[in-house]
Parts: sequence; C-alpha cells; structure tokens
Amino acid sequence: MLEIFLEYGLFLLKVITVLISVIVLISFVAASKKSNTSEGLEIENLNEKYKGLSDSLNKAVMEKDEWKKKQKSEKAIAKKNKKKKTRKPKAYILDFIGDIKASAVPSLREEVTAILDIAKRNDQIVLRLDNHGGVVHEHGLAASQLARIRQKKIHLTVVVDKVAASGGYLMASVANKIYAAPFAILGSIGVIAQLPNFNRLLDNYGVDFEQITAGQYKRNVTMFGKNTDEDREKLKDQLEEIHELFKSSVNEYRPQLDLERVATGEHWYGSKALELGLIDEIKTSDELLIEMAKKYEIFSVKLKIKKPLKKRLLSNIDSLLEKVDDIRWKKSFETK
Repeated sequence: MLEIFLEYGLFLLKVITVLISVIVLISFVAASKKSNTSEGLEIENLNEKYKGLSDSLNKAVMEKDEWKKKQKSEKAIAKKNKKKKTRKPKAYILDFIGDIKASAVPSLREEVTAILDIAKRNDQIVLRLDNHGGVVHEHGLAASQLARIRQKKIHLTVVVDKVAASGGYLMASVANKIYAAPFAILGSIGVIAQLPNFNRLLDNYGVDFEQITAGQYKRNVTMFGKNTDEDREKLKDQLEEIHELFKSSVNEYRPQLDLERVATGEHWYGSKALELGLIDEIKTSDELLIEMAKKYEIFSVKLKIKKPLKKRLLSNIDSLLEKVDDIRWKKSFETK
C-alpha cells in the first residue's frame, strides 16, 4: 500500500512540474510580447468616441442630404459655443479592476495625483469599480487614495457594473454617490480568515513542527502546529477589531446606513442594495457616462506602467493564480 502511495506521489509531482513549466513558458512569452508597451498616462476623449460611433451609424442610415444638413447644423452650434468661451466642466473616468492584493493601487494613486493637480471644483471623478475584495491593508490603501479626492472637495462618483464586495465596498463607500447595475453584487461588510491545518497529518508521518516566537501573540493559529482555543480566540478578536475599523470607515462616508443590518458579512444585489442604502441609484456605467457627456467633457485616464521582464513574468504567473481564486469566488454567486 505504501509503495502505491509513493508511486502516486511521484506521478503527481511530475504532473505538477510539467504544469509549472508550461505556465512559466506561457508567462515568459506573454511578458516578452509586452516588452514594447509604452509607459505614461493614456487619455481618451469619450465625447469624441461616442460622437464618432453615433456619426458612423447616422451616416449609414441617413439620406445623403439629411446627413449633410445634420453636419452643417452641428458645425454651426460648435462655432457658436466656441465664441462663448465658457469652460465646460470635466469628468475624469478611472477604472479599478480588483484582485486579492488590490494590485491596481499603484496605477490608481498616480492617476488620482495627476487629476487632482488640474481638477477644478466643478469637475468630478468617476470610478468604474469591479472588486470582490481581498487583503485588508491593500484595500485600505485603495480606499485612502479615493479619500484624497474627497479631501480636495472634488465630487467622487463610483459606479459598479458587476461587484463591489468586502474591500471593494470599502472603496465604494468613500464616494459622494454610488451607482450600481441591477444585478451588481454589493456589501459583504465583514472579515474572514481561513487556512488548513496539517498538524495531525504530520503527526501520522512522525514529523515534528517547531515554532519559536518572542511575544505572546506573535503568532496565533498556524498551518502546521497544534492550534489551541486561546489561539483561535485571539484570531477572532483580531478579526473583530478589523471589522470595527471597516464599519467605522463606511459610517464616516455613509452615516445613513444601518450598520447593524448591513455589516453582517452578507451581500446583496443592486435593487436590494438600493433599499438598504448601500447605493444611491440603479444605473450602469454606460447609462451614466452617456448622460454625463451632455454636460461634461469626459476623459478616460489610464496609467500604463512598464515593468522589467522579470516582474512581468512573475506577475503573469501570479495573475493565473489570482484567476483561479476569482473563479472559485465567483462560483459562490452563480445561480443554480
């Protein structure tokens, strides 16, 4: 029986080695292809983008004379508006696609810094947020970057098309106004810690695990040592402390929320989230931006950061692991 387990273990080790080799090779190729990516801010005028799409369709469906008449009318209006020399307020659109480590924070902080340097009081920043949360301190930093916008008295809007849960909602709650799609996932104001424990397995194979600490609570629960009730209780206390910080931050920006009702770790879909006060209005990002294009000059702002090949290679491997976790997380919200 032991021989069978050893053979199976050896086979499994070979499979894992092959898989890792394939992942490294794919990541290396992908990283090499990105080597020529330029660095810096990418700015796109969304008014012009939307108008270009609209013009393409109008030109295809309108009669030739009707199309020319429309163009002439638009040119006259543009000329008239140019003479007025009134500054149209600007809206700067940012995107944040989250992962466990909130790895988009370095880009976000630079984008926010650049915008705050030129934004006026009647401008606003819109963040399109898609984030299911993750590591506490990373998402706390992400929320702090958004708090800088509020501190500068610039209106901050967050719009959620898919998900803003846990650390994602910590970020969203900073906004002056939150929009969400009808089936967007929101809330999950809670904290979780989970890990396997291999202590009994190690005991079965006669393997001792030594852990030496200085300081009573340097380490509480562990993957390989024997966990005590005191260890678990201390971890629970730490989670409760983080939960209180989470609730305090949400309460600072959305004092109207009934935290006893919503800070239970549960999540809700857009329509129910509106009833609970987690969001302010049901609306997708597409609807919002098209409406804003009538009153604002809208600019999409994205920072491209060029990384060394080694970092790109490691980040590609890391992103594959992140995707596995994302799939696991999203499956818990699938309809049956």
